[in-house]
Amino acid sequence: MTLRSIIARSEALIASLPATLVLLVLRIALAVPFFRSGLTKWDAPFVLAPSQAFLFGQEFRLHILGGAYPYPFPTLAAYLAATGEIVLPILLVLGLGTRFAALGILLMTAVIQLTVPEGWANFHLPWAAMALALMAYGAGRLSVDGLLANRTPEMTPTGSHG
Repeated sequence: MTLRSIIARSEALIASLPATLVLLVLRIALAVPFFRSGLTKWDAPFVLAPSQAFLFGQEFRLHILGGAYPYPFPTLAAYLAATGEIVLPILLVLGLGTRFAALGILLMTAVIQLTVPEGWANFHLPWAAMALALMAYGAGRLSVDGLLANRTPEMTPTGSHG
């Protein structure tokens, strides 16, 4: 067996990974850091930790075009961020509304990038890449989206079931 054939067989084995398994792992990998962060933002269900309103109002700044600007509506921003960091990861893991949940994570990542610009290489770029992949490819068959797609009858252009 030559080195070329070993490489070819190894590559074929790697390429045979089921896409639905790869997409499941990708959904979980993107969900975990956001969900863990979201858990730190709440004192109890529907009770935002007071530190979050303080951070968004006093500490966090949006770094835009060389300037550092305060968050508009900091309490609302804190609630939206905390809620997004809980709800969107749950949707990703379930594979429910995956493309929209990934879009939400991508938008949150963009705001986080503006808030913490030095995190782009270690955190924000990988998160954005994962979100973009899920937006492009969806959740895969091992998901609520996949189950719903298999149960939804297709409609013909005239509106009757095909």
